[in-house]
Amino acid sequence: MSQSAVTSAPAPSGGIPDRMRAAVLFGPGDLRVVERDVPSYGPDEVLVRVAMCGACGTDLKILDGHFPQTPPFGEYTPGHEWTGTIVAVGSNVDEFAPGDKVCIEAHRGCGRCANCVTGKYTACLNYGDTGKGHRATGMTTDGGFAEYAVHHVSALYRLPEHLSPEDAVLITTAGTGLYGLDTAQGYIVGQTVVVFGPGAVGLMTAQVCKVMGAAKVILVGTRQSRLDLGLRLGVDQVVNAQETDPVERVLELTGGVGPDLTIEASGGPSTPQQAVEVTKRGGKILFVAFYPGKVEFDLSAAIRKDITMYTSRGEGGNNVERAVALAASGALRGKELVTHHFPLEQIGEAFRVIREREGDPLKVVIVP
Repeated sequence: MSQSAVTSAPAPSGGIPDRMRAAVLFGPGDLRVVERDVPSYGPDEVLVRVAMCGACGTDLKILDGHFPQTPPFGEYTPGHEWTGTIVAVGSNVDEFAPGDKVCIEAHRGCGRCANCVTGKYTACLNYGDTGKGHRATGMTTDGGFAEYAVHHVSALYRLPEHLSPEDAVLITTAGTGLYGLDTAQGYIVGQTVVVFGPGAVGLMTAQVCKVMGAAKVILVGTRQSRLDLGLRLGVDQVVNAQETDPVERVLELTGGVGPDLTIEASGGPSTPQQAVEVTKRGGKILFVAFYPGKVEFDLSAAIRKDITMYTSRGEGGNNVERAVALAASGALRGKELVTHHFPLEQIGEAFRVIREREGDPLKVVIVP
């Protein structure tokens, strides 16, 4: 992965420069920091000075050229977990003003299809069709690995001053967990929940489950450092799948019955089968992970146990706004998940660290 450093043009008297630094994908594995025009914004959009942009496994797929409906190579800036401060607003925008700190929803549906009007805009039927209004920042349109980014007013949330950029980056991730629970009709007060995968999504979702009244949250993973962080963040018990059979241990911790709800956030190809084996009869499984390829599990076993299975994508259903409220109250802690900071000029090194798992990166952020 190649990269080059440039310096943005000085800002004119209005405070917004004409040019900026941005990471542009020129081909698979070829991400370069170059100088581009500061993007223009429409009447229903705002221009944001990016404070920080998180990087994740989805970005690796994008960088490798394996993600659908991205803009052409040589024109496209990835980055879908960003936060910052508004510097300009479109002519129709009165909900925000320059100086507002904001976090985002990555997905902005078209607003006109049957899914969007019922709140399922991460499953927009016009996904990728910018002509009909769909935007997925950093995926189907330019994103936040840049000094400035444009976003639609309907997919922004104002942040209280006491929340840091690190907190804000993880709020979008927490929205993913909240939307998954929403989809799975997650009235989990007094229930037992198992979360597979102590990555960013799993750790934020585990916190959400405790906030929503789960009696017991069990976190399953393979890296003890992440399991220890889960304990600090409030989960009740952890299972190290490198040291013990996770199915046997979860059943032991649940009196042989299994959890009411199993959340699969690991993306491990063998984990869906483990989820079926641990979940109690009549229970639920929620899949929020993406997988490197096809997975195989015993569907007949799930049917025999009368397990209901759900999937969800991204942070739909207005759940980022709920995540903002939880973070503002102190109930969700995102900053503790950020393990690495890199300046924009070192974005290639940042992705090398993620790919090679050097230093056990949990959430890596890019600071333009």
